[in-house]
Formats: sequence, structure tokens, C-alpha cells
Amino acid sequence: MNTYTCGQDCERCGRCRPVSRRHFMRQLAGGLALCGVGALAAACAPLADEPEPAEPPPTSAEDQPDATSDAPPTYVLPMQEGTWTPPIAHTGDQPAGQGAIDIQGLGTFSFDAAQVQTVRPDIFRPGHFSLFDVLVHLQQRGDIALDHHFDEALDTHVIDALDGTRGWWHQAYYANGWPEPNVFRMDMYPYKNNTRIALKREDDERLDAIHDTLREEVARLAQNGGRVILPSLAIRSPVTDWTFEDVVVTPHDVRSDVLQPGVVTALDALISLREQEQLPTLKLTWYERIGRADPVDSYWVEQVDDAEATGGCGLVYETGPSRFSGFSGSHIHIPADVRVTVSPEYALWFWICL
Repeated sequence: MNTYTCGQDCERCGRCRPVSRRHFMRQLAGGLALCGVGALAAACAPLADEPEPAEPPPTSAEDQPDATSDAPPTYVLPMQEGTWTPPIAHTGDQPAGQGAIDIQGLGTFSFDAAQVQTVRPDIFRPGHFSLFDVLVHLQQRGDIALDHHFDEALDTHVIDALDGTRGWWHQAYYANGWPEPNVFRMDMYPYKNNTRIALKREDDERLDAIHDTLREEVARLAQNGGRVILPSLAIRSPVTDWTFEDVVVTPHDVRSDVLQPGVVTALDALISLREQEQLPTLKLTWYERIGRADPVDSYWVEQVDDAEATGGCGLVYETGPSRFSGFSGSHIHIPADVRVTVSPEYALWFWICL
């Protein structure tokens, strides 16, 4: 069985060192391209793309969440009442204030987040929206010339032309993060405060390949009668080396503040396994912010079976099409509880140590 230890399998991560659990969570929440390799995550991001840590690891006891009275709330599922959602309705901040999007060759455009409306009310609750909704807002405001359509075969909006040119794709990251390749639908990518967004030209070959995987997802969903069935879900940790096949994933509405009822997320896959009694333990922790990553506003998976986040070690995940596994597009830092899934080809949760 593999143990994913930064420095063990990726010599480029020479700056990795033992750090506190809180610093580990800061780096995850900040969207850092963390080192960790396995069957589907084969390499860590180049050091040239890595910023220095925002601050040094905490050294005093009061810096440790578990050592204070205001430690983040943690929940073991199912709850004593037999429910599969935490008993307290944690809600993230609604988007507000000024945001910005950088469009290659056109410049940077600002917008008032409170004025943006979603074109996917089937996905987002009122007050929340996607990165694509920002583009539509700019179009409605007369700032950009945007041609687009909704493609049912891809279950997403497609940009036909922007400023008269074709071949656009998006890149984004949350507070304290950095840009990373993604193959995720732009109209399902949740916006939250302090999100950085960029739109860039992409080559036709990669765009066609991305669209092929989206089309395959929709076809897989139809073949399964509208049920989300994961062909493969793997969990790799120091105490687990599990691969589950044909996992039926059902929605649990853990983030009913952001997403509409019935929307399936990456987190639902783990909860479904636990509900089907194929996982012995599943623990979540709610973080509002972590260090300079503000807001975080999401549940993090802190324990599966006996593998519990501690020190500088914990579980991270990726999901999507296998041809874009790892840092080629599937491993992106959207928290699992708000990462909408249509019918991905695989999911991988793996253990890393910084």
C-alpha cells in the first residue's frame, strides 16, 4: 500500500516539513497545489508556481484549534438522530462587494457581486452564482460582446465567441490560492468572496477533449437512468487501500445554503458510502476561515476509518475524467461539499503529509 508523503515521492518538494494540523488546513484551504502521488495523482505542481506559505506554522498551544474553546465544530456521520447532515445549519457568506475578472486581451472588469444573477437556478440557491454568471452579467451591462448557448449534451453553457473570437476557457482560485488547470464546468464553479477569475484562450485540441469528457458524463448519467454511479472511488491512506466500484451516489443537501435540493456533490460520494455501511467512520469539520484563506466556509473531511487528519497529514481529493487526472484538470481546490458532480468517471481520496 502506498503512503503519500510529501518528499517521499516528489523530490521537487524540498521545502516540505512537519507542520501543525492547522497549517496543513491553511494550505489546503488556500488552494495550494499540494504534493501527493498515487494511481491518479502522479506529480506535484512545479515549484516555480508555488508561493511561499502565507505565514509560519503556529508554535503556541493557543494556535491549535483542538486546544481552544473556539475550535471548529466537528461532526461524526451519521448523527445520533440517524441523520446524514450536521445538526447546525452552517452557512457561508453570500457573495457581496466588488469582484473582478481578467479577460485576456480585453482587460480587467470589476463587478458588484450582489448584482450578479445565476443562469443555473437548477444548481444555485438565490444569492449564489457561478463564474459563468459573472460573464453574463458583464454582457448584460454592455461591457463585453459574449455569444453563448446551453448545450444539453454537455450540461453546461458554452462560450461561442467573446469579442468576436472563439476558444475560451476559465481559470480561478479562492482566497490565498493560485491558478490551476481545470476541466470543470464554468457554470457550476461556485463564486465566493475573494475569488480570482481569469478567462484565457485555449487551444482547440484541449477544448475538444474537455467537451468530450463532459459529453461522456451526460451520456453515463442517461445510461444509468439519471442516477449518479461512480465507476471507481478509491481511498488511500496509511490504514486504508480501498477501491469501490459502481458506487451509487445520492444527494444529502449538506450545503443547502448554496446549492439547490437534490444537487449531487463530491462529498455526497463519501456520505453515500458511509450510508451504505461500506465505510466505518466519516467525520467532517466546518471551517469559516483558515489563516489568510478567508472565506473558507466549507466542511472538510477530517477522518475516514482510522485515518484522521493530524500534524501535517490528511486527506485530499480529486474527481472527474481520468484522462485529466491529477493536476491536469481534475485535482482542483473546490471544497468537496460545493463541488457539483454530474456523473464523474472516478473519485480519489488520498493521504498526504507536508
